[in-house]
Amino acid sequence: QVQLVESGGGLVQAGGSLRLSCTANRGTFRYSGLGWFRQAPGKEREFVAAIPWSDGRANYADSVQGRFTISRDNAKNTVYLQMNSLKPEDTAVYYCAAPAPGASPRSLQVYGPRSVTSWGQGTQVTVSS
Repeated sequence: QVQLVESGGGLVQAGGSLRLSCTANRGTFRYSGLGWFRQAPGKEREFVAAIPWSDGRANYADSVQGRFTISRDNAKNTVYLQMNSLKPEDTAVYYCAAPAPGASPRSLQVYGPRSVTSWGQGTQVTVSS
């Protein structure tokens, strides 16, 4: 099973930016891509973005489209989430996620958390108003 290690969370003012990183260790060849979810206090975990390792289009939740950008560095087995124009409602714990082996990373958006087979430990993002 792939191991996912996240970094890059923190505290930022509204309108600011942060970049999250997720590095995949072990067995990455079994997975077609990675994604990000987030969970705010008292709310369900929700999809944010996903990207394939191969050339292909990323997909985003409507709430972050145009503000967040997901990218990858295949040589480092790392996926990034660049978050710009942050809002207080973006405050959450952000989790890196792997879909089922061989499944498209788009399945993370279509089927939600139940489609995730590996989670990172989570990183806190706090946006102050």
